[in-house]
Amino acid sequence: MSQYLAESDIEEAAIAWLLEQAPYTYQHGAEIKRDQSKVVLEDAFAAYLQRRYPQVPEKVRQELKQEFLYNPGADLPQRNHAFHLKLSKGLSKTWKDEHGQPQFGHFYPVDYDTLENNDFRVVNQLTTVGKGKRRPDLIIFVNGLPLVLFEFKNLFNQDATVEAAFNQVQHYTLEIPAVFEYNALTVVSDGQTTLHGMFSSGLEWYAAWKSIDGRAVVDNGFALETLIKGLLVPQRLLQYVRHYIFHELDKGELIKKGAKYHQFYGIQYALQETLKSVRPNGDGRIGVIWHTTRSGKSITMAIYTGILRQLPQLRNPTIVVQVDRFDLNRQLFEDFVAAKDLVGDVSIANTTDELRTLLSGEGGGVVFSTVQKFNLKDTATGRELEHPVLSSRDNIIVIADECHRTQYGLVQGFANNLRRALPQASFIGFTGTPVDSKDADTVAVFGDIIHTYDIRQATEDKAVVPIYYEPRLAKLHLGNAQLEEEAEEITGGLEENDKNKILWAAMEDAAGSQERVAAIARDILQHYTARNASLSGKAMVVCMSRRNCVKLYDALTALPGCPEVAVIMTTNIAKDPIAWNPHVRTKEAMEGIKTRFKDPDDKLQLVIVRDMWLTGFDNPAMHTLYVDKVMTGHNLIQAVNRVATVFRDKPSGLIVDYIGIGDRLRDATKKYTGAGGSGAVALEIEEAFSFTQEIIELLREQLPPDFTYHTWLALTTQEKFKLVALATNFLVSDDELCKAFMLNEKKLSSLASIVKNHAAINDIAVDILFFQHVGAAVRKVKYPTTNIKKSQEQIKNLIHRSIESEDVVDVFQMAGIERFDISIINDEFLATAKEQKTGNELKLELLRQIMNDEIKVRSSNNLIKYRRLKEEVEKIIADYHAHFFDSLVAMEKIRAVAKQLQEEDQRRTQLGLTQEEEAFYEILANHPNAVQDFELIKELVKKILAEVKKSASQPDWYKKDDTKAQLMLAVKKVLRFKVHADLQEILDEIMEQAEERYKVWAFGVA
Repeated sequence: MSQYLAESDIEEAAIAWLLEQAPYTYQHGAEIKRDQSKVVLEDAFAAYLQRRYPQVPEKVRQELKQEFLYNPGADLPQRNHAFHLKLSKGLSKTWKDEHGQPQFGHFYPVDYDTLENNDFRVVNQLTTVGKGKRRPDLIIFVNGLPLVLFEFKNLFNQDATVEAAFNQVQHYTLEIPAVFEYNALTVVSDGQTTLHGMFSSGLEWYAAWKSIDGRAVVDNGFALETLIKGLLVPQRLLQYVRHYIFHELDKGELIKKGAKYHQFYGIQYALQETLKSVRPNGDGRIGVIWHTTRSGKSITMAIYTGILRQLPQLRNPTIVVQVDRFDLNRQLFEDFVAAKDLVGDVSIANTTDELRTLLSGEGGGVVFSTVQKFNLKDTATGRELEHPVLSSRDNIIVIADECHRTQYGLVQGFANNLRRALPQASFIGFTGTPVDSKDADTVAVFGDIIHTYDIRQATEDKAVVPIYYEPRLAKLHLGNAQLEEEAEEITGGLEENDKNKILWAAMEDAAGSQERVAAIARDILQHYTARNASLSGKAMVVCMSRRNCVKLYDALTALPGCPEVAVIMTTNIAKDPIAWNPHVRTKEAMEGIKTRFKDPDDKLQLVIVRDMWLTGFDNPAMHTLYVDKVMTGHNLIQAVNRVATVFRDKPSGLIVDYIGIGDRLRDATKKYTGAGGSGAVALEIEEAFSFTQEIIELLREQLPPDFTYHTWLALTTQEKFKLVALATNFLVSDDELCKAFMLNEKKLSSLASIVKNHAAINDIAVDILFFQHVGAAVRKVKYPTTNIKKSQEQIKNLIHRSIESEDVVDVFQMAGIERFDISIINDEFLATAKEQKTGNELKLELLRQIMNDEIKVRSSNNLIKYRRLKEEVEKIIADYHAHFFDSLVAMEKIRAVAKQLQEEDQRRTQLGLTQEEEAFYEILANHPNAVQDFELIKELVKKILAEVKKSASQPDWYKKDDTKAQLMLAVKKVLRFKVHADLQEILDEIMEQAEERYKVWAFGVA
């Protein structure tokens, strides 16, 4: 007999855990008398129908039984889909009663409302005959329907893996397919690993169920127990079966999908908050779901929408799904359409009129719209002053995708119009990125975070693949020492903000220098070819500008061995150069190339983009992202997550960095792995509102006497122009007044983003709008665009003349440290980012200060040595600021300096010197021509230190010339006849060290 627990022991443990939860009962398969070719326990199902629908004639119940159990379809996925629709949505039936009167009823094969009406039965080792005879380990029957199938393998058998269990299930689908016509969920487990999924999915789509309550994640527990107590609780299982499974059609093939644990719990908590928050009982702020990008957020939104539509409390609600732009969010719409089983038909509002028509009706439904469709219209009597109310129903729910990216709650604009159009609507936000302090308005509009699933957890769960980072810096050298002076001459007189924009645009242009682009093209082709040899897949390159995209395309395609490449960018044939015409595509052509790129077998392997396809685009086969564009925060994480999607055997995604985004990536990732991501708001909204009112009052005082603008919204366009011109002319006539006005207006615009959701915002909305108009007009007069454009071209030419390019280099190799891969979710990688984002310079400045403080403390002990170290640290920082390497490498070098300090401490101990003695030892030892006997040096050091301490025992000794002279004479006597060279230089260094070390020496130390 084996000394180890067996497969049957795992089976018994599963049965025991299931039976802990009423109303599960147990029966061994051998005890059930039945036709073994039939997989439904038909007696149990007939008993359920009689128990649940006693008022229905027996004949009708027999017909119901046949209709529920017969599943049409040419193949197994189709038959499973047919049954699932009946299981989740029920079926309707008409008949005539004994009096010949027509009757109607809607019937379900399980009772979703009353748990006790159902028969939950756990059955093991049930022999089933199909093409062969098989005995699945365990099946959960609900009312005789085999809804959940388990296949176990022995934890203690090295070859009996979860992969083997999955493989066995695949054989079952061929040999006893009837079991899977009714299957809702399949579980495979080897005791150590337990995964759930759809029988028709690949193993990469199976997942662990890691939580019992949706808040705490169970990482180290027994995974099978967590799944049973987290998902297979009877009431929860019925919810999952009814709402969280759906089929979608993809290229003619039915794909069955089910929610992962984070999706299930996120939706469950969102539903709770919805019922508490919807008007008229709540304030309409449901909250925010933060589920990291690529973890199935669109499916979560679709399932949530489908359940909302069925909630009786919401009385056939209208769901408005609001997106930024359809070209960026097309994927979300397509996901909703694919999930038709859940959400029903979906409408798109392509125009403002369509939107108003769709939202003015009384019926429910799902409407996709951009926020821009909530615009004001021109009417026969003039332009609308405010958006009309489209519906006052309180069962309208607005779902906002990427809820802190769109400018909600604007003082005047589309978001404000939306709230006027739907005054009783409730709002919920979904985001793949965390909400931080700059997104305070997100909480004001949507409410608090409901549920979080961050990138760290998603990676651990294998919901996404790990992302790795590889810096390959394409360096730029400054070959013009007078660059700053020449730039100042060109931009002199411009406002600082415009100067910065010009310089940034010029550097953006410089990134596209011919030599640099050629070097990057060679490196990308070499890198991609080598990577694709071992891991077949697609890649994307992100460039700084459209011009750079085209340049890189030309450079790549000119190289031998280059695969097929496409540039994906917006174009304008009225303005773009004729040379860009090959990259101009119609909407249909763009969809065609998207389809080709997403096909893993298509020859289109590389795409070059600037902004398009960085959000709302999912290509699982893409494994590498080459980055030559500075990105931060939300945009950066959205971009890098393009390579995070699970696909076949793809082990990871790779970010190859040519421009130095390492610090930004760490900062963004740190926020992503914070399991909450909420930051403290820098300025309380009430305080900000009060400050805004003060600024408005100051701005009013700077206008002409008796000037009024409070009828602004009602004025014609012509009258608005005249009013702004009047104020502008008054302000620009006085330079000091103009400067003060622009400063205050800038403060006002900054505050507007904070206070835009304040309850009293409409009281100051007109003030903000008017002053922003005047501010824009004043700047245009003071800093004409023609001057800015002229300066921009001059600066571009200057920088092109001033930079030189080198080949792409391996950053770590250049820095002289050992190469290593850094996952962006790795603790070592994250350790370089702060809890609060401080920026690259501030992080390095902090490290520099820490090191310099240490050096400062030590320098009083040993001035000579630590001057050299301080210079070394400053050089490291200078190298970083010159963009020779990113701050990770700079920090590594600083750590090396710190290591030197530690080694110095160890060396002093080995020499048998005190810290005080070491300083004077260094002075003598650094003059080998003066003295060579190290034992003699140690003897001299002790005598010198005694003389120094004797002098230093006097208050302010270093300020007294006679005391210093006496000390120098005493030291000279010690060294006389012992030092053969550099005597005066040594004396000077000893006096300098003595003064530095013993300025504050306590009285009586000698």
